[in-house]
Amino acid sequence: MRSYLFVPGDSERKLEKSLTSGADCLLIDLEDSVARSQKGVARERAAEFIRRQRAESKGGPGLIVRVNPLSSGQTDEDLAAVMASRPDGVLLPKSESGVDVQHLSVMMAVREAEAGIGEGDTDIHALVTETAAGTLNAASYAGASPRLRTLSWGAEDLSADLGVETNRDGAGNYTDLFRYARTVTLLGAAAAGISAVDTVFVDFRDQKGLEDECTAAVRDGFTGKMAIHPNQVEPINRIFTPTATAIAWAKKIVDLFAEAGEDAGVLSLDGKMIDRPHLKQAERLLDRARSVGLA
Repeated sequence: MRSYLFVPGDSERKLEKSLTSGADCLLIDLEDSVARSQKGVARERAAEFIRRQRAESKGGPGLIVRVNPLSSGQTDEDLAAVMASRPDGVLLPKSESGVDVQHLSVMMAVREAEAGIGEGDTDIHALVTETAAGTLNAASYAGASPRLRTLSWGAEDLSADLGVETNRDGAGNYTDLFRYARTVTLLGAAAAGISAVDTVFVDFRDQKGLEDECTAAVRDGFTGKMAIHPNQVEPINRIFTPTATAIAWAKKIVDLFAEAGEDAGVLSLDGKMIDRPHLKQAERLLDRARSVGLA
């Protein structure tokens, strides 16, 4: 998936509007965008929204619920309210290690059993750099759970945890500390064999800034990006969709190795030397293309 749009779980209007956003996935939020007094309302509305989508549509965006962090003591209440409606996944905020993912997986298994859902049918997505401890433990997710599908990073909560004045310099670029958090997310996801999803771009009026950040994210290996406003979805989808030229080149590489056989090492394509790492890159690009109906 390319675009992950956050939607407050307590807002019926925004939940309904999100269905026309074009987002590949909706992140139905029970955490930061919901006031403490509205948590119960958000749980009920999120569960009803997911149930209705399951009953009315076989297509549509993926539906992932961002629960409250394990440290809040509210995670199990969130799961009790929403798991029976069968979300596609659960987003764990402020995850501090692979152990947190394992803990969440056990909690989810209990609720799946109560709802008659197969154990492990619901995916886990983890936000792994929202605390200092989580950032330092980004390498701990390999083998944490077969449910785990993506790692993402967060700059705003990390800023609060560290007490920094700003996470960007005068030119609008992330400072070194936050570039480090971004980097370890990419490395942690690669080590775990799963996808890395880029964090939100908070200035939803800055179209060029968003597009530049998306372009850099694609370059560096992120497969998608989170959004906080429906207007951000189109540029995210456009930039994270492989181009026809890139797809054609990847197909050439895959076909070349298929013709050469399993023992092929270094090959030549259009005057360029191609080896096994190029094949792996080509296969990953084609996987991304197929996921959005291309290739």
